[in-house]
Amino acid sequence: MQFHLEPDELKLLADLLLEQDSRQYNELLNKVMARDLRFDSDELERTGELLAGKKHSLKDEISREPNLALKAELQRKLVLLERVLERVNEACVMF
Repeated sequence: MQFHLEPDELKLLADLLLEQDSRQYNELLNKVMARDLRFDSDELERTGELLAGKKHSLKDEISREPNLALKAELQRKLVLLERVLERVNEACVMF
């Protein structure tokens, strides 16, 4: 299944994959870097789980952040992440 991500969404996904264990996510990272989003069902599922976990930790980080400017930046990142997660979930349903 191939789905489409905007450049800022691709960057967010690539950054998130770079934060992970390279042995587990290297193939996904290579696909994202090549802008080849033809993921199989397992790859979509792993990507969705990774995004959902990051969403949870980002919400925790936002709730603890005292600096309003940093909090606003984290909120923007959360909105972007939720958009990517929604696209991945839609692709999973269509698979």
